[in-house]
Amino acid sequence: MATKALDCRGLQCPQPRLKMTLEALSMKPGDILECIADCSTFESDVREWCANSKKALLWFKNDGNGTKRCQVRI
Repeated sequence: MATKALDCRGLQCPQPRLKMTLEALSMKPGDILECIADCSTFESDVREWCANSKKALLWFKNDGNGTKRCQVRI
């Protein structure tokens, strides 16, 4: 099981979600994708993406200054 990091700071919706989708396509089931972003809708976008694509949202953290980080099991 591998963990990949994806930095989407500075990107606005829907770009973080699209980048997560592209990254997930190159990953194996069970791998972990950790993403950081400062888009105002990032958390709701990721929750919706996980529900729609059957991915497991492991956690969300607020890093401060509007930046959030999450981990998703692919």
